[in-house]
Amino acid sequence: MKEKSYVEDINRSIYDIKDEEKDAYRIEEGLTKEIVEKLSSEKNDPEWMKEFRLKALETYNKLGVPDWGPSIEGLDMEHIVTYVRPNTKMQGSWDEVPQDIKDTFDRLGIPQAERKSLAGVGAQYDSELVYHNVRDDVAKQGVVYTDMESALTGEYADMVKEHFMKLVTPADHKFAALHGAVWSGGSFVYVPKGVQVEIPLQSYFRLNAKGAGQFEHTLIIVDEGASLHFIEGCSAPKYNVANLHAGCVELFVKKNAKLRYSTIENWSKNMYNLNTKRVIVDEGGTIEWVSGSFGSHVSYLYPMSVLKGDNSKMEFTGVTFAANGQNLDTGAKVVHIGKNTSSYMNTRSISKGGGISTFRSSVVVKKSAKHSKSAVSCQSLMLDSESRSDTIPAMDIRTKDAAIGHEAKIGSISDDAVFYLMSRGMSEEDARALIVSGFADNVSKELPLEYAVEMNNLIRLEMVGTVG
Repeated sequence: MKEKSYVEDINRSIYDIKDEEKDAYRIEEGLTKEIVEKLSSEKNDPEWMKEFRLKALETYNKLGVPDWGPSIEGLDMEHIVTYVRPNTKMQGSWDEVPQDIKDTFDRLGIPQAERKSLAGVGAQYDSELVYHNVRDDVAKQGVVYTDMESALTGEYADMVKEHFMKLVTPADHKFAALHGAVWSGGSFVYVPKGVQVEIPLQSYFRLNAKGAGQFEHTLIIVDEGASLHFIEGCSAPKYNVANLHAGCVELFVKKNAKLRYSTIENWSKNMYNLNTKRVIVDEGGTIEWVSGSFGSHVSYLYPMSVLKGDNSKMEFTGVTFAANGQNLDTGAKVVHIGKNTSSYMNTRSISKGGGISTFRSSVVVKKSAKHSKSAVSCQSLMLDSESRSDTIPAMDIRTKDAAIGHEAKIGSISDDAVFYLMSRGMSEEDARALIVSGFADNVSKELPLEYAVEMNNLIRLEMVGTVG
């Protein structure tokens, strides 16, 4: 018998809701000063963080909903639970994690993934990390990989305070302010000068509670001359009410350092995914984004790179699959500040069953960014006449000494290609899935083998309409 992919399981509610939440602590629905103070107390925040949260809440209440992106009328914060604590403390041993939570993550590949030569693994369930571990040989190099709460109150508290929400500030937009008020969980990573982390670190985020939000914060600092590959995976079961994801990622890439940040998002189709990601890159540094978006009802996702230092580089490689009932608004932004900086965006979008896929690119080249280069390539594949795909480029070029290019293509699956594959013994369903997987090869070839395999499984399940 063919073994099922875990992808087939992570899109269903694994437990009866009552059993799933029987031991969880939930703050009441809504967003008030009292709720934020209660959350801060639950987290044992230092005083500065409590004050930060309350100021962020004030900012949230002043800001309107952004006028970019698709409608989020179905999201009502009065009916979103901002904090759900699972029935366990964070563990350093997988054996100590409660069995019901282990069952969920076993289906997601934990701890199996850890045994596949990952340097470290973190697992968040609802609002808290339930497991975090890093290999001894990596820790001996001075690499720090821990949960945000431990970093906030422990040895690295000053480093967290120096960097926390400095790249993404609460004033940026309403959902950034929301995150600043109610953030919980996430990972802190510090790679010391000159350290090359040869194998990836990975975090998994599972939102299992009905009608809840997840607001994890990821803060990564890759010091001078160091390198890291960080992978995050996201999933949730499907419910008949709205869930919310408004996480935040802040990345600092120092002089001559390199960071690859890979994401495979498979949220359920009742999810509003309003995530914010940003990086600042110093002289000679490199940031590589690899992004696969396969779930959620609505997505706002535009990782932003600030190329501050001379000779710094950015590459963004992404694929988005919008199926029935999905409006996925994704893309990337880059700001060139330093001289001789370069950026390249290479994206694929797929829409099916009336799904809407929108790619937004923003390229800003400051007057100081002489001899900079930027190229944007967007290709769209529509699998039927009901679906929609749009490309919205924006360019703001302030110097004549720059080379900037943009191209966009749109098409459909060739009947001749399907016929050819069917003549070689494939079913029409398998033929179409194979063609779509090949179209998304720009992302899959950038992932470790096991993640590329599962991404192709996600595409196949989207093609037959069994995801979410």
